[in-house]
Amino acid sequence: MNLVENLRLAIRALRSNALRTALTMLGIIIGVAVTILVVAIGQGASQNITNTINQLGTNLLMVRPGQQRVQLTAAGRAGGAASYNKLTLQDSNLIGQQFSNTISGVAPQVRGNAQITLRGTDASTTVIGTNVAYPNVNNTTVRSGRFFTQFEDVGNQKVCVVGNSVASKLTGNANGDLTGMVISVNHTDYRVVGMLTPKGAGAFGQDQDDTIIMPITAAMQRVFARTRIDMISISCYDQNDMSLAQEQITAFLRSRHHLQPPFPANDDFQVFSQTELLVRQQSVTTTMTTLLTAVAVISLIVGGIGIMNIMLVSVTERTREIGIRKAIGATPGDIKNQFLIEATIISLAGGLCGVVLGIGSSFVLSAVAGWSTVVSPVAMTLALFISAATGIFFGMYPAAKAAALHPIEALRYE
Repeated sequence: MNLVENLRLAIRALRSNALRTALTMLGIIIGVAVTILVVAIGQGASQNITNTINQLGTNLLMVRPGQQRVQLTAAGRAGGAASYNKLTLQDSNLIGQQFSNTISGVAPQVRGNAQITLRGTDASTTVIGTNVAYPNVNNTTVRSGRFFTQFEDVGNQKVCVVGNSVASKLTGNANGDLTGMVISVNHTDYRVVGMLTPKGAGAFGQDQDDTIIMPITAAMQRVFARTRIDMISISCYDQNDMSLAQEQITAFLRSRHHLQPPFPANDDFQVFSQTELLVRQQSVTTTMTTLLTAVAVISLIVGGIGIMNIMLVSVTERTREIGIRKAIGATPGDIKNQFLIEATIISLAGGLCGVVLGIGSSFVLSAVAGWSTVVSPVAMTLALFISAATGIFFGMYPAAKAAALHPIEALRYE
């Protein structure tokens, strides 16, 4: 019996039990759809992280508070861990002064949430306190007005620049311009001197335009009442200077904070580059994608087991049909091929439906939730290949069982 005839018989058999066939495909559909969706989310997140970090520049170093994991007690023994912030504004200023040969700009930052008000409209946003080097160090520009000046920073002036989302919250206009207006930030009035150029969503989906930037002295004293800073952004003249600058900053902070060995276990700060951050974040994204893909593969295996179970039921139900076909000349190979083709059709049809569902889910997730997704043709092809292989693998045993039936015994089966 030729392939076309086997294919025709397989389709007719599947159509005669359409509901059972559809339910059998369900596991394959879910497995393939989840695989495509997970890979799309993972690649979208990875691309988002890469774009965000590239926007900030590849010659950027960041200093953050760390955790002293080893402390020496009064008796000279290793004590427990202590986690606290020792970074100060003076640390930032001295770094900029002492390493001007490798460092082009230093922008200390303090940040947190604050309540804002304009003409009776209340909202909350993120406030960043920093200095005049922030635009150059963090690749930030203003679309209207200006950034605050050195005089306003040092003079603790009540001025700020705001993002589009802040204007939208306070005015209801997505393209609103608050330049020249006075807004209340934690019950203190600040004059808006400029509007930030929109940046859109960040690496983790956060709104980068939902931000107010003001002089760091004003933010520390009036908004947050803090004496410590949260981070120091440092730009180097050249990417080749980053290793040297990282070593210089590390040695300086250890000396200034009077830290004792062992290092880096006892550092109360962390110095890392954008490249290191990119590698870390992509490593996390890759790990999560791998784990979720494994779940999807398990779903495919479960779907394959479902195919095998249904095919075994089909073999049992069609035992007399198999006996009749063998009696009129069908070979064991013909019988085996027919059941293998049926299993392959189920898995391929389920795979195609899963691809459509996965692509559709990716677009819906991107449109509704705002997540960045990238549908991978490689993932689609691989998912289809795996679904077909699953059908063949799990259909092999039922097909072999059908082919091994003795025609006389099959004809006697009730």
